[in-house]
Amino acid sequence: MNIQAEKLEILKMILETDNPGILVSIKRLFEKSSTPDFWQTLTQEQKDEIKQGTKEIENGEFVDFDSLMTKHRK
Repeated sequence: MNIQAEKLEILKMILETDNPGILVSIKRLFEKSSTPDFWQTLTQEQKDEIKQGTKEIENGEFVDFDSLMTKHRK
């Protein structure tokens, strides 16, 4: 099915429904899709730092918070 036919089918279902819950859900989907993903609001430098941090965690290159605090409380 092509995109235009899909849109028409969805529109037909929307027009035929009397269920306000369905309409609210559909409206929320559109509102949510118009909200930018936080990732898209980050600079490239921020994205690179997050990716680097994720790699370090995956490689076990981290210190957990409790160990860090125990070491530096002295």
